[in-house]
Amino acid sequence: MENPKVFISYSWSNPQHEEWVINLATQLRQDGVDVILDKWDLKEGHDAIAFMERMVTDPEIKKVIIISDRVYAQKADSRKGGVGTETQIISKEIYDKVEQDKFVVVIAEKDEHGKPYLPTYYKSRIYIDLSEPDTYTENYERLLRWIYGKPLYKKPELGKMPTFLSEGEKISLGTTVSFKRALNSIKDGKPYANGALNEYFETFVQNLGNFRIEDYQGEFDEAVVKNIEAFLPYRNEAIQIFSAIAKYDPKEEFIETLHRFFESLIPYLFRPEGVSSWREWDFDNFRFIIHELFLYAIAILVKSERFQQASMLLSQRYYVPKNADYGRDVMVSFLVFRQYMESLEYRNRRLKLRRLSLRADLLKERCQTTGIDFRYLMQADFVLFIRAELNSKGLFDSWWPETLLYLGHFPGPFEIFARAESKRYFEKMKCLFDIQSPDDFKQLLEEYQQGKRKLPRWQFESFDPSLLLNIEKLATRP
Repeated sequence: MENPKVFISYSWSNPQHEEWVINLATQLRQDGVDVILDKWDLKEGHDAIAFMERMVTDPEIKKVIIISDRVYAQKADSRKGGVGTETQIISKEIYDKVEQDKFVVVIAEKDEHGKPYLPTYYKSRIYIDLSEPDTYTENYERLLRWIYGKPLYKKPELGKMPTFLSEGEKISLGTTVSFKRALNSIKDGKPYANGALNEYFETFVQNLGNFRIEDYQGEFDEAVVKNIEAFLPYRNEAIQIFSAIAKYDPKEEFIETLHRFFESLIPYLFRPEGVSSWREWDFDNFRFIIHELFLYAIAILVKSERFQQASMLLSQRYYVPKNADYGRDVMVSFLVFRQYMESLEYRNRRLKLRRLSLRADLLKERCQTTGIDFRYLMQADFVLFIRAELNSKGLFDSWWPETLLYLGHFPGPFEIFARAESKRYFEKMKCLFDIQSPDDFKQLLEEYQQGKRKLPRWQFESFDPSLLLNIEKLATRP
């Protein structure tokens, strides 16, 4: 990249200020910026006014830095001296070119009230503050990024409008009011917060039936995918609720309410009582939605180090009243929240997509709008997998960790296991697995090595639980 040319405009306020400007200019040149400064480039016999005008209007000068202190602002406003002359040239350029990005004011001094000294013509524009030692490094980087045209925050590419906004009548859960009430009451610590949370969850569960797929045209798998996409706003609402509980008030009554919420979702996973004609995949949209919600609840609690609360959701069983599939009242474990989805397997074959897991693909793609890094979803999936394996009594006591397909060449252990090198941290997080020491993991790992247990595999893709658990270093430091 070509070294950008930059002109610095400033006032000869006093020797200390001049030295400050020279030091800044020197630092910029060391960072590859071709700084033009009167002290260096205006020689005896040169026309000072012509030099200033050329520096401001020359197209080769890509940027102009205006160093503003008290004296500069006063001279600029009164149009006195060289600063006044430069001001007339600069202000005309700024006013004539509304969308200009050639000029920026750098603050070198503030008044007794902490307000920056700024020329009047610049007061409505964004400046860079280098007057405070505590923020100098951070704001100097801002200055460099401005000069090089490398902003810290780059505008992302424009995506497509979500399908659920453009196709037909929007399905609604009717949770907008109860969601806001619950979220605000949790954040504000209101005494009625748990009641508001119950109201939100009850509305959610009651109206989830609105998403049941009954009338559709074309392939059923297409209807499933569109239905899942239409649910996205309500999934995001639930994620905000989970995050608020984890951040503001993860007390036991809230977790119990969360447990009852998931418990009340279970009937949607299976054939409703009284329905005599159905296909197993008729409920696949609910199987994806509920699995995704449970995965996020665990991911958020674990990320927030609410280990006891997450453990409650994993250790408690879930009551299912007389269900068409079970034929009686039953208590089930958290494994119920991951059910096989035949429709996505069919879709993979029908469209010849040759994907290892469309379900994993959807989970990863949809994670982009949550503000939660996908690695936390994978970490939660791994926690659920290991917890299930430790308590497994057979083939049907397993949790298939969909997202671990995307581990790839994961460089090391998940965060909680890396931190668990500390004995103190391990003692905090071990409740997630209902274990007492790292040795409780080792028997399971030996069974994998001996072939007594099989690890999940997607063709040639799998993972190393020893690496992800950080097994050799767990609880080895204070």
